[in-house]
Amino acid sequence: MEYRQLGQSDLQISAITFGAWAIGGWMWGGAERSDAIAAIRASVDEGVTSIDTAPIYGQGASEEIVGEALQGISRDKVQILTKFGMTWEGNKGALAFKSQDNNGKDIDIHKYAGRDSVIKECEDSLRRLRTDYIDLYQIHWPDVTTPIEETFEAVLRLQEQGKIRAAGVCNYNVELMKQADKVISLASNQVPFSMVERSIEKELVPYCMEANKGILAYSPLQRGILTGKIKADHVFGEGDHRPSTRFYQPDNIARINAFLGLIKPLAEAKNATLAQLVIRWTIDRPGITVALVGARNAGQATQNAEAIKIKLSPEEISFINKHLYALSLV
Repeated sequence: MEYRQLGQSDLQISAITFGAWAIGGWMWGGAERSDAIAAIRASVDEGVTSIDTAPIYGQGASEEIVGEALQGISRDKVQILTKFGMTWEGNKGALAFKSQDNNGKDIDIHKYAGRDSVIKECEDSLRRLRTDYIDLYQIHWPDVTTPIEETFEAVLRLQEQGKIRAAGVCNYNVELMKQADKVISLASNQVPFSMVERSIEKELVPYCMEANKGILAYSPLQRGILTGKIKADHVFGEGDHRPSTRFYQPDNIARINAFLGLIKPLAEAKNATLAQLVIRWTIDRPGITVALVGARNAGQATQNAEAIKIKLSPEEISFINKHLYALSLV
């Protein structure tokens, strides 16, 4: 495995980081708890030391699974990354959307990061994760109802108390990062990035490279479509949110699969899967610190981690990019 410093923090995290959204079940159609635990442990066995989760993933389920999976593993050998600022309790903040929990109960999701809520969320996360500190504590989405200063002063207090090691943000633009950074030194920004979703390269990546902020790329496989396993007739499980997204529309599935067909011979020449090739391309991209990749079972987790073994020459990266830049989605 390769390990990379996260911004100006003292965190060294694995270039391939385990993303624990899917194992929480929320919006992904569920996962077996025993399989999810095995996936995390297999990842750690392969050198993946960093696990990214959030309270909202299954309304606590993902954090609880992570906490259980890491029992018996030396705490200083892994980095736990979690989040705050999306709550299904109360009605403070801006309504993000209506959803259902894993039991089918209707819930309202709010983006809220007031001082007391940040402190409470941290305590709840520590309990679910069965730990006394969080390595990277990240706001999940901007909260337009709370001053940034109030939110990050609370995060700073948590850092001073030793409950978190470093602070980060998710889904922030450059201006919001600059405002938060005045209160507490930010280590990173976690944002969507994949071969087919590269919008952050216009402004955010140049800023983070200049300011020495890490970038955690989530959905680098675009929630599975860049594995080549999703066809136009794919049947999604109940509760799976992907069919409603842009990339999973039939015309785009066809276009993306045609592109993958062009680069598949390169993967095969390296005795690798398409997913492994895509992961390696992602972590080689300028400005990208790590790729967050999910897995529902131990086999998937091992395959993801083994992407680190692939080496891409400048010529091979240019070959991929040539076909990628010609890809036109609707």
